[in-house]
Amino acid sequence: MKKKIFPFATVIFILIVFLSCSSTPERSRRPVSTIKISPEKNLKYNSALTVHIKTKLSNGTIEKINLYLNNQLLHSTKELQFDYTIEHIKSLGNNTLKVEAVKTDGVKNMKKKNFSVFSDILPKNYTYKVINEYPHSRSFFTEGLLVHDGFLYEGTGEHGSSAIYKKEITTGNVLQSVELEEQYFGEGITILNNKIYQLTYKSQTGFVYQLNDFSVIDTFQFASEQGWGLTNDGTNLIMSDGTNTLTWLNPSDFSVVKKIRVADHSQKMNVINELEYVDGKIYANVWTRDFIVEIEPETGRVLSIINMTGILKDKDKIPSKPVDVLNGIAYDHATGKMYVTGKYYPKLYEIELVELK
Repeated sequence: MKKKIFPFATVIFILIVFLSCSSTPERSRRPVSTIKISPEKNLKYNSALTVHIKTKLSNGTIEKINLYLNNQLLHSTKELQFDYTIEHIKSLGNNTLKVEAVKTDGVKNMKKKNFSVFSDILPKNYTYKVINEYPHSRSFFTEGLLVHDGFLYEGTGEHGSSAIYKKEITTGNVLQSVELEEQYFGEGITILNNKIYQLTYKSQTGFVYQLNDFSVIDTFQFASEQGWGLTNDGTNLIMSDGTNTLTWLNPSDFSVVKKIRVADHSQKMNVINELEYVDGKIYANVWTRDFIVEIEPETGRVLSIINMTGILKDKDKIPSKPVDVLNGIAYDHATGKMYVTGKYYPKLYEIELVELK
C-alpha cells in the first residue's frame, strides 16, 4: 500500500509561504498631517496667527516637516506635533498654508489649508462734486485714461476698434492716434519715461510706443492670464488683471518686481480695473461698480471708497449699448484736477472728492 504524503506536503508548502511572507518588508505608508489655525476667522492685516501641526506615522521615521505660507518656507522640524506663530500677517486676501512631511525613505505627503485676511482699517467714505463736463466720444470703449503735459490720453478696447488717442481735454478733439490690429483687444495705458505702455486683454501681450509719434518700439509678454488696468509709480509699471491682485513690473525687462492683493475690512476687492497713481496712492475702478477705491500700494489695504452713483444720467445712457460701466480715472499732477469717464460715456467729468462724515 502507498503511503499518504499529502498532509506532509501541504504542511511544507504552508511553511514556505509563511516564511516567504514574513520576510517581505512592510510597505512604506505616507505620513498624514493636519493643519489647524487660531483664530479661525476674522483674520486682519498685521494680526498674529498660530498654526497647529500634527502628523501621524504608520511606520518608518520622519526626516523633516516643512511649513510654508504662500510657498515661502516658515519652519522646518522633525517634530510630529508643533505650534508655529506668525507674529504679523501681511498678505491680504487668499492665503495658503502648506505642510510637507518627508520620511527618511523618501515617502512624503502634503496638506494645504486656505484662509483669508482682510484690512484692519475701516475705509473712509467719499462722494463727488462735478466741477466741469466735457465732450467724450460715445464710440469709445474706455480702458485707459490719463493726463500728460496738459493733454488727455485714452486707450480703448474691443476687437477692431482698440486704439490710443491723444486729445484736448475740454473739446475732446483727437490730435493723434494709433490703432491696434484687429486680433488685439486694447486695455490699460500709462506713460513713463516718454513711452506709452499698453496692455491687451487676453493675448498676454503689451505694446510700447514712442510718445512723440506713437510708433511701436517694443512688445512684451506678461504672465497674468488677462491684462486690465495700467499705471506707474514713477519707477515701475503697475497692472491689474481682473482679480484682486496688483503686479509691479520692471519697465526695462518686464520682470515682476512685487505683487499685492487688495482687500477692505470685510472682503477681497476683486475685478480691479482701470488704475491711476496719485500722490503715493492708487485709485482704481472696480468693474461694473459705481465706486472708486483708494489703495495703499505698500499693503493693498483699501483706504477709501468714493461713491460715484448717478454721475451718468439716465438721459445720457444708450439702450443699444448697454455696457455703461464707469471706467477711466485721470489725474493732472500739474493742476490737481481729477477726471473720470466710462465706456461709451458721452462726457468726461472733472470732479472734486467730498468726504462724508
